[in-house]
Amino acid sequence: MFVLTVDQQRSTTRGDGVPDLLRRINSLTLRLPGVRLPLERTVGDEVQMVLTEPRPTLMIVLEILRAGGWWIGLGIGSVNEPLPEHSREAAGPAFIRARAAVERAKSKSASVPVAVVGDSATGDVASDAEALLRLLGAIVERRTAHGWEVVDLLRPADGGGESPPTQRDVARILGISEQAVSQRVRTALWAEEVAAWPLATRLLQEADAWDQA
Repeated sequence: MFVLTVDQQRSTTRGDGVPDLLRRINSLTLRLPGVRLPLERTVGDEVQMVLTEPRPTLMIVLEILRAGGWWIGLGIGSVNEPLPEHSREAAGPAFIRARAAVERAKSKSASVPVAVVGDSATGDVASDAEALLRLLGAIVERRTAHGWEVVDLLRPADGGGESPPTQRDVARILGISEQAVSQRVRTALWAEEVAAWPLATRLLQEADAWDQA
């Protein structure tokens, strides 16, 4: 199981960003499988959600990093069943690890504010997943508006199940040349990001499977 605990940065100066994040992420989760408990406010400016599948978890982490202004803790492992209606009432190892992860994400040494904590028996798997998520997060955080304009058209809505438009289609939609689309794709490191999705998914799955064994 995957538990995301997400805490807002600089909430006293930025105002309450929770409603906007809830709208953004919950609209995305309508197209994703494996959501046991949707993203909701737990206390103050903190939100939490519970998922069963690694790929949707990856997609949501990257979307929160794109939104910016949040510390993200991902806890992997078992939860106490049956789950209650609201995550703030739930318990289990994955929730404890998510809390530890979000606190580590707040470290000044973490340039990309995401951390992953799994069972200690997983060895390097959770650490490897964290390293890859931070690398992908660095790509996402640095992508320009022009890059996102192209990526949002090329990206499948579910992160992998649908056939996206071609670069020729994107050029026609945006009214620019195919060469301009290709340049934006290269600058956005889109191909590199997508190529890393299967590895990130596999690492998350391995960390979860180890804990459930």
